[in-house]
Parts: sequence; C-alpha cells; structure tokens
Amino acid sequence: MHEIIDLRSDTVTRPSKAMREAMLDAAVGDVVYNEDPTVLKLEATVARLLGKEAALYVPTGTMANTLAIRLCSEAGDEIIIEKDAHPLHYEAGGSGTFSGVLFKPVAGKAGVMDPAAVEAAIYEPVYYRARQRAILVENTHNRGGGTVVPLETLKAISAVARRHNMRTHMDGARLWNAAAASGHSMAEFAAPFNTVSVCFSKGMGAPVGSALVGSAEDIERAWHYRHMLGGSWRQAGILAAGALFAMDNNFHRLTEDHGNAKKLAQGLQERCGLSVLNDVETNMLYFETERANELVSALSQNGILMSVVRPGVVRCVTHLDVDSDDIEKTLTTIQAMQ
Repeated sequence: MHEIIDLRSDTVTRPSKAMREAMLDAAVGDVVYNEDPTVLKLEATVARLLGKEAALYVPTGTMANTLAIRLCSEAGDEIIIEKDAHPLHYEAGGSGTFSGVLFKPVAGKAGVMDPAAVEAAIYEPVYYRARQRAILVENTHNRGGGTVVPLETLKAISAVARRHNMRTHMDGARLWNAAAASGHSMAEFAAPFNTVSVCFSKGMGAPVGSALVGSAEDIERAWHYRHMLGGSWRQAGILAAGALFAMDNNFHRLTEDHGNAKKLAQGLQERCGLSVLNDVETNMLYFETERANELVSALSQNGILMSVVRPGVVRCVTHLDVDSDDIEKTLTTIQAMQ
C-alpha cells in the first residue's frame, strides 16, 4: 500500500528504479541534428508497433495532436470531432491558434461517434462554408469514461472520411489501454488512420513524452512544425529511454489497472452507495455525489487524491502506482465517511 494514493490521472510520479537506471544509462545526442540514438530507436520502435512508416517523439500529447491537425488543415478549415474530445476541452485552443481551424462537434455515446452521424455532419463543398478537411477520433475516450472505440466503428468512420476525400487522425493517448482491453493490436487500431498519437506518460508509466506516427512525408513535415512549437529538445534520449522501458515492461500489465478500476467501481456502488456513471472498460471511472468537493477534500487529508471534474462528479484513474491494497484502503476510507 502506498503512502499517497493518487487517482487524479494515470500520470505516474514514482518511476521504478529499473526505469530510472535505464534513463541514466541512455546514449544521447542532439535531436536538432537527428543524432540522438535513443530517440531514433524509440521512433523506429513505435512506428513499427503501429504499422506506420515513421514517428516523431514530442514532449506532450497535446503537441502531438496539434501537429497532426496542422498536417491536415489550413486556416479556416473545419475538423469533425466528438463533442467531448481532448482538443476541444484540454488543449487551450492550441489548434485554433496554431492552425486557425474550426471544430465541428458531433455528439457520441460515451465518446463514441456513430459513423452515420459523422457522415451527416459533412456537407457539400461550397465557397461560403469552411472546408472540411479531417475527422478526429479519441481512443480510449477520456470524458467518455475510458471508453474503447470499437475497431469496426473506427474502420467505418475512416471509410466515411475516404468517401469525402478527408484525412483522419486518432488521438490515441490511451490507445495502449484500448489494445490491452480489446485484444486488438496497436497496428490494427492505427491502420485506418493517416496519423495517430500515443502517450508514454499515461498508464505506460514513463515520465515524459508522446509520439506522432504516420507516413514518412507527414512526419517530415511534422518535424518542421515541432520546431516552430519549441519541441526540438536536445539530448531527449534520457527521456526516450523511459518510454522504451515502458513499452518493454509496462504494456502487458495494463489489464491490472483495468481490474483495479473495476474493483473500485464495484466497491463504490455496493459498499459506499455511490453511483458510477460509466461502464468501466479500462482504467477510468466517474462517480456522482452531491458532496463531491467535500468528499475529495476529506480524502486528500487521508492521502487519497481524486479530481472533481464538474459539479457533483468525481473522476478516478488507476495506474501502476495504484495497487489492489490501495483500492481497498480507498473504499474503506470512503465507507467510514458515509
């Protein structure tokens, strides 16, 4: 059991000793000259894993999404996106500023858009309307409750895009969780999309970094835009080594996080009388309580950290810093507060 149980997000704050040693031992070079061997190894590894030609290591998932949107748009263009997707809520308007794009939100069910609804949002090109250039999907879907977007749905949405000569991007910050929960490979999920972003610092447990994958041509352009955004970090191999370690050691244990999330959800409902708002498919759950702020504040005094994400709703995310004993302590503490 850990002294602090941090359920606010799947960002790990206690990298393992083995990961820290791998990072300290990393061979490094200058990324600006494309000479960091560990970064190059990471980019080749993640591109191969997702079945794409090339990859670009970037500091954050937000930067990866911003780059992907810039690749498929010009100022005044429109991107079709689910109404609760990450770029709409958590990226500070970055794509509107950097690319000048508009977002056309489509309501999904637990974050999953119906391909027919996506097609219905597409209109015939006409000079007085924004040009619709791309469709963006998030998998797993954060505000949907860690929902896995089914592979067949992804294929159908991508088919809609192709029919209308539009590009596709998948925000796959938690694609690792989708693959672990569904049994589909990362490459299967990535295949229908022009570009895909993945995050190493979520459930995978690396301290820093994401990657954008796609064609060699797209990644060469993204390199230029990354530099514009200040992402040409020098000896980034120290951080890339953490991501490589995570890919080698932490991917296959993600189902443990999913199991802990399900245990927490069951306990919140059966032992604490709280209403869980989503079907727990991966490592994330939302529960409802009228005294959300009071409960979260009281739990923090006991070393248990959660997030109030909107009035009366609390989010919990499990990860490799949270074990089964931590879940039991959390449930016991909440029970005692009822």
